[in-house]
Amino acid sequence: MKQLLLVGFGGFVGSVLRYLVSKLNLYWQFLSLPMGTLLVNILGSFVIGLLVGVSAKSEIISPDLRLLLMVGFCGGFTTFSSFSNENMMLVQNGQILTALLYTGLSLLLGFFAVYLGYISSNLL
Repeated sequence: MKQLLLVGFGGFVGSVLRYLVSKLNLYWQFLSLPMGTLLVNILGSFVIGLLVGVSAKSEIISPDLRLLLMVGFCGGFTTFSSFSNENMMLVQNGQILTALLYTGLSLLLGFFAVYLGYISSNLL
């Protein structure tokens, strides 16, 4: 039961923060890309990379804290389902190149952010 509550609380906080960051879509436009979702996915990738790196090097992050942060918070914060839906909408609107750019940026920058988060754990 404790693990479910940790994941649920982390997911709640991550989801609320994702909602607030996604509001950037209303204010920040670049090539019709959903910038709020892109930013959330990149930040979430960085955070999970950092947490994995720190967890691999020390026991500073307990199993319960990993559940709270990695499964709960990062799971609630990142938005792959929103990402997929936004790509489908771009394709349906005939914005094929924008959908490809959005997918490519999300994958490349997401991978880079996980790597950067992981190597940043060496600084801690």
